[in-house]
Amino acid sequence: MIELQDDELVFSFPEIHRDAVCNVGFQRTLRIPDDNREYPLPAGLGDFPLHHIDDFAAKVPKAWQEHGGVFMPMYQAEALWINFGGHFSGGYPFAIKIAAGKINAVTGKAWEPGLSGDPQNYLVTPRQPWLDGFCVQKGLIRQFVAMPLGEGFTAEEQITGKAEHGGLQIQAFPMRRDRYEELVKSRRRKGHDVYGMPPNACVEMGLAPGGLMRQAIYKDSFGHDAWDTSVSARCFVHIVNSAVYRQITGCRPPTEPITADQYQKAGIPWFDYYAGDAKALEGAPVLAELDSVAAKSIKKGLKVHEPAISVDEAAIVKLSDRSVQQVREGRF
Repeated sequence: MIELQDDELVFSFPEIHRDAVCNVGFQRTLRIPDDNREYPLPAGLGDFPLHHIDDFAAKVPKAWQEHGGVFMPMYQAEALWINFGGHFSGGYPFAIKIAAGKINAVTGKAWEPGLSGDPQNYLVTPRQPWLDGFCVQKGLIRQFVAMPLGEGFTAEEQITGKAEHGGLQIQAFPMRRDRYEELVKSRRRKGHDVYGMPPNACVEMGLAPGGLMRQAIYKDSFGHDAWDTSVSARCFVHIVNSAVYRQITGCRPPTEPITADQYQKAGIPWFDYYAGDAKALEGAPVLAELDSVAAKSIKKGLKVHEPAISVDEAAIVKLSDRSVQQVREGRF
């Protein structure tokens, strides 16, 4: 079951275990410079508002009604990161597939049913607390940046040659009940908390690869057979620009994205996440070969202005893993 609560998607599987709950939110953030320098993780600047497709059935495209799910607004060239709630207070382990325009953000392959262990086509929460972009190589991602469908920028268009789906697609698989209960017993025997963490022109847009960011996508340490693939829940998250959002909802979208200069002057920190001895995936060659937004703009003869940001090491916060309404799934 999926519910929309406080602008987050809540995936729950009470038939598997009462603890089998995972929150997924979409954070506004600074779009880092697309200049091939490596940047740390920028802060979250608040959740994007999410709305049920069914609440605006008369105003959205017919295809959206078939997909079900939710929609949210983004400005062109605005960036986001995906937050998997509860990562610092523990959480039931989930295998989560993330796709943009039905292109898997971890493998670069087309959307396919189920989980694959070789290559791993999913990430594991709570060990993976967030995802900021496409996994292009070991320890590096290219930031998720919203661009209009039909102009050739999105990962979907660059890989398939079509501007067909857009948005984000998410599917969650809970850990098998028996494996979870074994994990709980093991953690308690070792004197840890349960999870090893302390409390603490088109109307639609797609996601294109932006600037380089230091972020590892971690290898599944539980093993492919830990996940209960007999059940899952999936959600289609449509993305619209600010003008279309206003037409559909009658509401004003969030304020325009913060600039790099505003970010620096406000003293907002950067982040670096380290997951102990977890092994990082190598990254997908097909994603590494995609043009970033800046590179594609240059090829189109457009002017590109990407002033670099000087990030003071003192401004980087080091983090580590030690440190109600139901949403209709619809047809994909």
